[in-house]
Amino acid sequence: MFPSNESKRGAFLEHVREAREERMAERLRDVAAVKIQAHIRGWLVRESEKKKIRNEFDEIFGLESTLLPDLKNIPHATIVFKKAVRLFKIFERDKDCKRLEIYTRYLLSSMDSDDLKISYVCCAMNKALTLQWIQHIKEVAVRACEELEFLHVEVASENRLVSLYLHLLLIFSATTTWRLLQQEHLQPLRPALNKLTQNIMAELVTKGIYHTLQQVLIKGLCRGKPAIRGPAITTIITLSLRPFLASEQSHNILSLMAIHIFSVPALIHHLVTLAPDGLRMFHSHKIFEKILEFVYEEQNLRIVFNTLEGCYALCLLANLVHLAYLERETSLPELAFPTFSASVAAVNKSSNLNKTESLPPSALSVRPKSFFKKALEGTWSNPMSSDASSLGYNGSKTVLKLGSPEVTKVCHICSLYYMTTSTLSQLKMDILTGICHRSDVLRSLWVVLLSLGPNCGLKTFLNLLSVTTKTSAPEFQFLILFFDATTHLVSVLDDMEMYEQQKPCTIEDYKILSNFLNHLTYKMLKNNLVDIRNVGGCPLFSSAHTLLKLLLKRNARRPFVADNHWYISEMNVLGLMGELEKGKKLAQVLIQKIPHILSHEDRVLLFRNFITKEKISLGVLDNSSGTTINPTIIAVRREALVEDGYRQLASLSPTALKGVIRVRFINQQGLDEAGIDQDGVFKEFLEETLKKVFDPSLNLFRLTNEERLFPSPTSSLTEDHLQLLEFTGKMLGKAVYEGILVDCPFASFFLSQLIGEQHSALYSFIDELPSLDSELYKNLTYVKHYEGDVSDLDLTFSYDEDYLGQVKTHELRPGGRGICLTNENKILYIHLMAHFKLHTQIKDQTRAFVKGFRALVQQDWLSLFSVPELQRLISGDNVELDLQDLRQHTHYYGGFHDKHRVICWLWDILKNDFSEHEKRLFLKFVTSCSKPPLLGFSNLEPPFSIRCVEVTDDEDTGDTIGSVLRGFFAIRKKDPVNRLPTSSTCFNLLKLPNYQKRSNLKEKLRYAIHSNTGFELS
Repeated sequence: MFPSNESKRGAFLEHVREAREERMAERLRDVAAVKIQAHIRGWLVRESEKKKIRNEFDEIFGLESTLLPDLKNIPHATIVFKKAVRLFKIFERDKDCKRLEIYTRYLLSSMDSDDLKISYVCCAMNKALTLQWIQHIKEVAVRACEELEFLHVEVASENRLVSLYLHLLLIFSATTTWRLLQQEHLQPLRPALNKLTQNIMAELVTKGIYHTLQQVLIKGLCRGKPAIRGPAITTIITLSLRPFLASEQSHNILSLMAIHIFSVPALIHHLVTLAPDGLRMFHSHKIFEKILEFVYEEQNLRIVFNTLEGCYALCLLANLVHLAYLERETSLPELAFPTFSASVAAVNKSSNLNKTESLPPSALSVRPKSFFKKALEGTWSNPMSSDASSLGYNGSKTVLKLGSPEVTKVCHICSLYYMTTSTLSQLKMDILTGICHRSDVLRSLWVVLLSLGPNCGLKTFLNLLSVTTKTSAPEFQFLILFFDATTHLVSVLDDMEMYEQQKPCTIEDYKILSNFLNHLTYKMLKNNLVDIRNVGGCPLFSSAHTLLKLLLKRNARRPFVADNHWYISEMNVLGLMGELEKGKKLAQVLIQKIPHILSHEDRVLLFRNFITKEKISLGVLDNSSGTTINPTIIAVRREALVEDGYRQLASLSPTALKGVIRVRFINQQGLDEAGIDQDGVFKEFLEETLKKVFDPSLNLFRLTNEERLFPSPTSSLTEDHLQLLEFTGKMLGKAVYEGILVDCPFASFFLSQLIGEQHSALYSFIDELPSLDSELYKNLTYVKHYEGDVSDLDLTFSYDEDYLGQVKTHELRPGGRGICLTNENKILYIHLMAHFKLHTQIKDQTRAFVKGFRALVQQDWLSLFSVPELQRLISGDNVELDLQDLRQHTHYYGGFHDKHRVICWLWDILKNDFSEHEKRLFLKFVTSCSKPPLLGFSNLEPPFSIRCVEVTDDEDTGDTIGSVLRGFFAIRKKDPVNRLPTSSTCFNLLKLPNYQKRSNLKEKLRYAIHSNTGFELS
């Protein structure tokens, strides 16, 4: 209970340790306090001294920077010099930028004086101050350069400062403007003082004056309206030339000029318009010749273009091209070949130009864009426009080889164009427009391509690709440029221009070109000439594929080749399915990129295979037995099909909808109708439901003038219209998913949006407009080709619509009703009108329908088909009825068989007595769809059946032994002359009385199919 001696000893030692640590901490605090005080005192002394230095400077010059200093009140230049030296030792931009401005104004005024006491030159002439003066002027010039990079030339006050500091650099970079040296007795000093200015310029070059000058030019010129004037531009050109001339035309300085000055976008253009004196300096010092000779050497070229980004490298090239144009009468003839042409070719091969960095947005304003286009237009009329005649191609005899001098010349020129479009991506459309419409370049390229042998030299290009898979070779860039330009052309041509006028390419040209593209893209994939894992990364494949898809779309809308034109004969759909099941990447890419190389039937087979695989993976179909699993059962009233179907099916998950759905019909007494649904009753439910929702009287859909369906713009008048449209999309998707044909013709523009084509960059609403309103399309085409002043039509950017008896105005763009149509904006008006009619006014309805449809049918599957092919997928094949195929896959009941007298009469009547239209009516009578199944009648579900009936539908209880025997042996019970054939479309069943005369069968059958009432008729 009493503490031991050991515990007392421990406590004592702990107390001693704590006391020792406390004394040590106290000493450390004292030392820290002394250091802090010393630092603070030092800082206070320095700040006091800085304040003193600034006050001394301010006492001399004041604080008003906008006024020129009165030199009479300024002390001797040496006194000012000493004060200024002290100021620049402590210079801080945020505190002293105004003082720099004041001092700069003083220096400029001082150097303009011939008084030795006032002129700042006197300090340089003082041997005791010479070295210090040189160092000081270097510091001032460097500060001026730094300030130039901070300033914003678009601000008026800062723009004046740009001119001020440029003037300062100009004054101290040469002695020519030093007023004091104009005195004759001081002339002997000029050589020595020139050495001083050269020393100053060398220091500025080291500190990056060329980069500063470049930034000033870019900020001042690369905008809609130049922010710097001609004198400032001339000053910059002078400053850029002085180090080069002083260094006896050093290659290092020439390299800096090429990298920083000649890479400024549209420099030569601005010199021509704003600073012709600068252009004359270039001419007098032969800068064009010297830069060409410099870049002609491969090592120098590598230095320049490894430093420049791709976009600025192209600007350098553009400025050289512009200079060459200006020098066309003087130095260019001597330099054109090989120096100029070889330099351009070398630049084309520069890897840096293949990068796609973009210029600053301001660099692509109106004037520079105009310059670039004009610079390129200058080449259109010279090297390429006469290629067809110069190559001697006559369309049939002349065959050129890839790699020949003539073709190589064209390829190198195309390489320049290609690099222009890939680097200046913002100008790509302008350049392609110029190539397509402002010259005959495109036609010339096509002539060259045709001259390369069979199928446009396809084999030669493939052989070249097999040697080098890189598409940076000029031969491939020639192809890419041609493909891109043709894509641009075809995307803007309307049907009249493409099919009637056929300029600049004929329909025969498009046939040849499409065949070349089809086989080129296929062979590139099949022969592994492109990286299968990243086909989009190959510019040649991307350009060829884009043009191919565009021609496919134009052909789908208005055919110019037969369907089998696109098929690749060596393709085998069964083998392709096997490759897909194994997960082979090539098969996946072929289906994704060029599914059209398979026949339509093969793609439908592939589509059905995809669905079967999905059903198995979702567990709604037993893979081993082929039987359905866990069907969904619904009960519907015939008088309320849509309401009951929507209530029970709209909330089902996509997986449940993809499974089997059984339907029980409820009669008017509230009892279940007799019969078991083995898909037939659901087919009837689906057909009747779609028939009701597509009825225009419900206002969910409307009909075009060609009797084709599209979502109603006024569907909002119907309650829950978007939910109903989504449900309708699901029901149509279910029909396609199960292979049930429904006779619902849709407008092609709506089907294109169902596929998702509207998201393509090349999708054109104006091209799709005829499928909605051919009259409106005709009127808009009239506006497009109107030769007079279109404002005479008194149109605005608005659309008036009759809405429930009232005129409702829709603006095509904000404030559209106040924007008048002019020749300048008529193309925009046409596209906005088409966009409004096809997209804006029905976008919510379309989105809801597409959402429902794609809940069952994946968009990737839809990409297998074109718009007309999707319609065939929905409604059946648009071909003549194959009676032999139908008869071969017909089932017979009630005693009928294929050799039965009545059956023989039936097939003979259909073949010899019925017209093609009546045959379609017959098919619609028995299956509810007038078109045959896509894969033939072997794929009709349920199979087509014919049953012998003896009594009316109300009395019919099915086949009995007696009825079957009587039907089989043609035993006459009584001649059913007063009975008509009937059908059960849900089972694809024809109920046919056992007529005793062929004429009776023909008469009754014809009457039945024309009555168009199906199972309701008896």
